[in-house]
Amino acid sequence: MTKKPLDLLEPAELSFHPLTQDRWYDLEELFGPRGATGGCWCMWWRQTASERQTMKGEENRRAFKWIVDHGETPGVLAYHQGKAVGWCAVAPREAFPALERSRNMKRVDDLPVWSITCFFVKRDYRRRGVMDGLIRAAVDYATQQGATIVEAYPNVPQKEDVPDVFIFTGLLQAFLEAGFVEAARRSPRQPVVRWMKPPAHTGRSG
Repeated sequence: MTKKPLDLLEPAELSFHPLTQDRWYDLEELFGPRGATGGCWCMWWRQTASERQTMKGEENRRAFKWIVDHGETPGVLAYHQGKAVGWCAVAPREAFPALERSRNMKRVDDLPVWSITCFFVKRDYRRRGVMDGLIRAAVDYATQQGATIVEAYPNVPQKEDVPDVFIFTGLLQAFLEAGFVEAARRSPRQPVVRWMKPPAHTGRSG
């Protein structure tokens, strides 16, 4: 028997907050004992190749908590009815060393950018508009911190029914609908997309 899909959420039903120290336990509850997926705790993009081999589970949790406890805000949480239901990692590109090692996600140019690297949405909230809201909230947060370009590396599914674990960087269509444009494509399945802050309009008097 096919499970009936849940209704899309209205934007007003969700709220978004940067992950600060006082919201850490909301993230822990959302990620659960598996640390989102496979004990990652959203450290995959932040690690060197050797660290990725040796750090798992609890070590990743402690490393990510250290980042939050020391004042860095590594992303944005989505809330519904007071509970965290989604997560989006966003930070200056330099925070994610794995991007620099990637052939597909290497720098497009020398402009300073912020990067959206990862999503995790609670199972019952997937395909209900949470990712869409998180993208916009991540852009809002990044621009509040001075970003003028926000970059992402979404997945382009090759078939309709793709397991959620394979779209953790987001879906291309969701980014396009949020105003991102394709900046590079070195792989058919993973373009680099960018949102760019519109130039300020300066009025002319006289």
